[in-house]
Amino acid sequence: MTLMTKFLGAAAGIALTAGAAAAEPAMIYDLGGKFDKSFNEAAFAGLTRFSEETGTEVREIELQSEAQREQALRRFADAGANPIVMTGFAFGNVLAEVAPDYPDTKFAIIDMVVDEPNVRSVVFNEHEGSYLVGMMAAMASETGTVGFIGGMDIPLIRKFACGYAQGVKAVNGDASVVANMTGTTPAAWNDPVKGSELTKAQISQGADVIYAAAGGTGVGVLQTAADEDILSIGVDSNQNYMHPGEVLTSMLKRVDNAVYDAMIAGADMETGFNVMGVANGGIDYAMDEYNAELVSEEMQTAVDEAKAAIASGELSVHDYTSDSTCPALEF
Repeated sequence: MTLMTKFLGAAAGIALTAGAAAAEPAMIYDLGGKFDKSFNEAAFAGLTRFSEETGTEVREIELQSEAQREQALRRFADAGANPIVMTGFAFGNVLAEVAPDYPDTKFAIIDMVVDEPNVRSVVFNEHEGSYLVGMMAAMASETGTVGFIGGMDIPLIRKFACGYAQGVKAVNGDASVVANMTGTTPAAWNDPVKGSELTKAQISQGADVIYAAAGGTGVGVLQTAADEDILSIGVDSNQNYMHPGEVLTSMLKRVDNAVYDAMIAGADMETGFNVMGVANGGIDYAMDEYNAELVSEEMQTAVDEAKAAIASGELSVHDYTSDSTCPALEF
């Protein structure tokens, strides 16, 4: 029985106990589930840290379909959950409709901006972290061709790809970046078979380092890259452990911190627009025992210098979402 099934089946009971649960936060994961080893799992890590530190029970739902977004939001709000945190841009339109109906409930949405007085909107400078791992890809590549595999073809994922290509070109202006998106529907986030097929296609074009920004689809990318003995780059969560010695690094998007901060703040959570990037620790790249032998001291020094320059404002990485153009990659 899924968490969603449990929740729907117990809806009447939840309504009866709303008073007792008024201070309990709630978490709604996007499609792909909380164990997608990527975006949702980063959110789950933040929830887990909060729950373990405070002893607070957190209500959770793993969505099974698009139709459940509004239903889940309203049932949590009716049950007295506060705040209600959700992962993913796809909640944007639904939250814009639901939030005004519950003015005393605080909502936090990650990866989308919803301009309502009771909503905290958290977005990330993914292009900054993608630039850093792009540098690493270019330095590690032996063929001069690297790849990018995105999930759903949306401006957010093009933002990843564009930042990555800029980082690659900063190291090697002659390098080639092969970019593919998995699809144009939400199913693109959870299709590891398609991720594997795209990986093989990019390898046939000469790519020997491939960056996946595709949610659960990325699991197929990393697996196939390891099987074919090329390097991959993970995303959102630290995915280095999945294939030790085969994952060059992971672009860390600290969704866990965003979730943790919202839940710690609770019903007193400050709302409004929040940006998390390199400068405030919201974006980084992963180094650990699983990739230590892949990253030379020269590589790490170069990337750390770029990271410091981004944080200080000395280096500006172009953001695709600012004008739908990319100076280093054609879509």
